[in-house]
Order: sequence, then structure tokens, then C-alpha cells
Amino acid sequence: MKIPLFVLGLLNAADAFVAPQKCPSANTHLFMSDRYGVGVNDRARLNIDSGVGSGGAISRRRGDVLDLTEIWEDSSPVIVQGGSLRTWSFANPAIESVQVLLKTEGRPLDADVELWQGPDNTPHKMRVYVEDGALRTFNAVIGTPRGPNTVAIRNIGQLEFPLDAVVRPDRDDGLAAGIASVATRSETIQGGALRTYPFNPTVDSVAIILKTDGRPLNARIELLQGPNNNKQVVELYTEDGLDRPFFAIIETPGSGNVIRVVNTAPVEFPLYASVDAYRVGGGIDWPDDGLMIGRAF
Repeated sequence: MKIPLFVLGLLNAADAFVAPQKCPSANTHLFMSDRYGVGVNDRARLNIDSGVGSGGAISRRRGDVLDLTEIWEDSSPVIVQGGSLRTWSFANPAIESVQVLLKTEGRPLDADVELWQGPDNTPHKMRVYVEDGALRTFNAVIGTPRGPNTVAIRNIGQLEFPLDAVVRPDRDDGLAAGIASVATRSETIQGGALRTYPFNPTVDSVAIILKTDGRPLNARIELLQGPNNNKQVVELYTEDGLDRPFFAIIETPGSGNVIRVVNTAPVEFPLYASVDAYRVGGGIDWPDDGLMIGRAF
């Protein structure tokens, strides 16, 4: 049976007014991961800035982190003269971690920090160097399980370079909790290897967590500002990186800051490092015309 041509034309015209069928649902979630594993949607939710240039670490605007200035204002620092030793004892076994904060009046800071637990037992020790102890204070939390424990700080600098020290228990909502809430993503650093983390000028301080699976922890943390220009160096040893993880906040004023973490242990002793921005501020106050060279400040 043949259908007239004008009837076919009417049928084709009627198809133009038929509502289109609904396509099967497809997932259109856009995810673009980087070395921090943060997606595009997560960046919009967390208000994250990716940083300028390649290799710029992310920075987050957080207003709920613990301010280091409040700790210094609420505490009574103890002056440790050059070449002298001061100790803080904690007999309460309920104190599982203590805050250790060191600073100077702008002079270099060079100190040994040790944790004593019983006679001739030093499960944790650090060598700390800071070029300017006022611009970049030393802030760390060390584990003190199964007390009693004693924290010893020795100023190995000269007599003309005293330092101020604050050693106090760390509460559940204290400095370690604030660092853990920020540095949530970790990566493995094999023995003898190193990792570098560049940060934008807007990042005022960086949170660091180092731990192991129960093996000893030997590491060196460096703050670089320029080629081989060490602004702060921490040489760390912990006999059990799982029982006594290391928490620290490194202040990073200015631009060109890079955190370098070196696992100084043999290849059989890997460590897990978490490094992320802790506090983000305004960064450098750039001039309106962008001129930096030859300008007097």
C-alpha cells in the first residue's frame, strides 16, 4: 500500500512537536585531582586558592585554628640563658602530650630539646635552629605517654643569646588537635629520601605531622627561603613514631618559602609526613605599581 506524499509530510511535521525523551541519568561530577587530592567541588566548598605558578601549594582560609599568640599571652615564659639548662617535670600520667614553644628577641635560636623518661632513657630529642627567633618562633607538640616525664631544654647558644621557653600540657582541643585538623593528608617518605613543599606568600604558617608505623623516627625539617638558605632547621629523633608522633607549626613569613622533609633513617624505616597550610593571612603588601626593585621600604 502506497502512502501519499502529503501524508508523509504531515507525519514528519508532527514528530517535530513531540517532547524529547529523557536521557538516562549520567554522572556529571567534575573532579580534577592534584598532588593534594582535592577536587574542583571540594575547592569551591573549602574556599581554596591553588597558588600562583606551577608547584604552588594550596592554601586555605581557616578562622578556627589555634592562634600561637594566644598561647604566649596566656603563659609565663621562662628565660633560658645561653649555655644553661632548664627542666619541666610532669608527674601526672594523664598528660599524654606537652607543648614546647621557643622564641628570642630577634637573635638566633639554637637549642637542644629532650624528653626524659626514667634514668638514662631519652625517647625523644630534637636539635632546633632558627635564624630569627622573633620572626619565626619554634612551636611543637611532643608525646609524653606513661608518665612521669621531664622535658629538658638546653640553650647551646652563646651567653649573649638567651631564649624564652613555654612548656605546658596540651589539652584535647589544644595545639595538636588544631594541627591534626589541618594536616589530614599524608604521604610516605622512604628512608634516605626527601620531599619538598612550596607555599605561597599568603601562607603565614605551616602545619607538620611526622609519624611511623611503630619504628624509630629520624628526620630533618628545613625551612628554605631561597637556594640553600635555611631559615629554620629541626633535627628530630623519636624511638617510636606511632606512640610519639611529632607535631609542629613553622611560621613562613615572606615569599619563596619551601618546607623540606628529609628521612635520615635507613631505607627500612619509612615515615609518614603531613604538610599543609595552617594559617593564611594577607601575605606581602605589594605596591600599587608592582615595583619591588629599587624601592625603599
